[in-house]
Amino acid sequence: MKEMTATSATLVQNTSSLLSSSSSSMSSSSFFTNYPLICAFLAFAIAQSIKFLTSWYKERRCDIKQLVGSGGMPSSHSATVAALATAIGLQEGFRGALFATALILACIVMYDATGVRLQAGRQAEVLNQIVYELPAEHPLAESRPLRELLGHTPPQVIAGGLLGVITAVAGYLITLTAS
Repeated sequence: MKEMTATSATLVQNTSSLLSSSSSSMSSSSFFTNYPLICAFLAFAIAQSIKFLTSWYKERRCDIKQLVGSGGMPSSHSATVAALATAIGLQEGFRGALFATALILACIVMYDATGVRLQAGRQAEVLNQIVYELPAEHPLAESRPLRELLGHTPPQVIAGGLLGVITAVAGYLITLTAS
């Protein structure tokens, strides 16, 4: 009985020390040194900035919606998940379950961007045209237009994916030279 109590006490001590060390490793400073997370956020920010700057260059006006909106070249969703998957692969190895999970997530997001979301945007375009042609007395004539720019064309998704991979590789090379 004494051995069981001693074993239980040791187990409790080991568990509490493990929990305290893991909680200290999850501090806010580790958030800012999480290489895959930083790469994903950076790829998203770069993609959205490219859209904003392209819009500004073409239209000669600032469209703040371009910084957070969906659709356009390059796909920021694709850039984000490609950067995340690549960074995880570079950090943890390309043979692990974590990379496999991130890769499957990236493939689903990219497929969805060119499939479901693109078709939903095209349907919104047709519906907006139908509503626009309704007579003024129709109850739907004054309805707010649906968002048409939801998905991406395959070149936009490919460009976003390449941007994500390049961002993660550049980040990896920077962390190698910094260490």
